[in-house]
Amino acid sequence: MPRFEDLVVTKWGARYRGVFLSCAIGRGGIGVKLGEGDGITPLGVFNLAAVKFRPDRVSFHAPQIPQEIIRIEDIWSDDPKDPTYNNGVYGPDYPFSHENQRRADPLYDAFGILDFNWPEAVAGAGSAIFLHIWRKPRHPTEGCIAFDRRDLLWIFENWQPRSRVIIR
Repeated sequence: MPRFEDLVVTKWGARYRGVFLSCAIGRGGIGVKLGEGDGITPLGVFNLAAVKFRPDRVSFHAPQIPQEIIRIEDIWSDDPKDPTYNNGVYGPDYPFSHENQRRADPLYDAFGILDFNWPEAVAGAGSAIFLHIWRKPRHPTEGCIAFDRRDLLWIFENWQPRSRVIIR
């Protein structure tokens, strides 16, 4: 049962602390994850484990969430053959498939890491379900949940220790 302080995400949008927020979900809709690259936003109840951000692009105050600054060579492994699959890694010339966390576009200026298949990942079960900034209103993601920049930062700033992300 959702609580007032839970972020509830549906195909119609999200609700947090009594406020309706437009959001974008995966191109495959909301459902049971089939595997890496399926575009599905996973059903379930998740914790917001941490927020990563670029201080040169965003400023916010979120004392209830662990935070890390995104460094130039921070990446996220999305290769099931990688021993560090579905985890953040640092390093140039990484030999496995990965996604850069420091990007030219604003999508990852700030993003929250959900504990879906993380930190102890099952290879191929799906990686990197983030809360991040959207490309444009309701533009589908690869499985993440995306918001307008102001809304995303407001969520992070108002996050509570008991808050969860409920996707249904």
